[in-house]
Amino acid sequence: MADALKLVALDMDGTLLTNKETLSTHTKEIIAKALEQEVHVVISTGRWLDNCYSFAEELNLNSYLISSNGGEIWTMDKELIDRHLLKAEMVEKLYEMAQNLGLNTWMVTTNSVYRDGKRPDDFYIHYWLKFGCDSLEKEKLDEFVNELSYYEELELSNSLPTNVEVNPIGVNKAAALKKVCDLIGISMNNVMAVGDSLNDIKMIQQAGLGVAMGNAQQAIKNVADHVTDTNDHDGVAKAIERFILK
Repeated sequence: MADALKLVALDMDGTLLTNKETLSTHTKEIIAKALEQEVHVVISTGRWLDNCYSFAEELNLNSYLISSNGGEIWTMDKELIDRHLLKAEMVEKLYEMAQNLGLNTWMVTTNSVYRDGKRPDDFYIHYWLKFGCDSLEKEKLDEFVNELSYYEELELSNSLPTNVEVNPIGVNKAAALKKVCDLIGISMNNVMAVGDSLNDIKMIQQAGLGVAMGNAQQAIKNVADHVTDTNDHDGVAKAIERFILK
């Protein structure tokens, strides 16, 4: 069993947010109660900073924010604590591979996002945080993952069964959470981590208490200590009420 839980790490899509990409009133109320008990609540997401910060603000969070699957760690004052980048030549290669397979792509730099298959004129004038692609054709994704298996410098995950996300090797939500714990002065045994997809699996495995959403991919449920309700039925709030609010 986990030590005293002092930090709640929350994935966003499919976890903290409803399927309409909103925060439910009940979830906001329960997170506010956790904050009142001086529990750190940390968003840990595959999204980039500009696409997640407003939700952290809406929740009045006051700790750290993990973005791009652990590619960056920020304070709520938008002070950059940590950053890991993909090499530009690798991002260009990933883009070309995905295009050849007919995959839709999105690519995240430190200050912009190229969506829907768009690309920059010059890959080498940007600093790259994450590469992603998606398809409803599983065999295409499988072929892409197979091609990437030859590159040891890459960390692969997903945020949905229909996509693949690529970060530098060693960059994941668990590694970023360990750094946040060090900054706060606690250990991973003091963490409850909640998520639904493969980019959450390492933090769920390594946290003192790992919680899978009711809508999580089966692999996540298999490694979790507890399975809560779905993201459309306040699964995050129910986990916090059960394990944090005494």
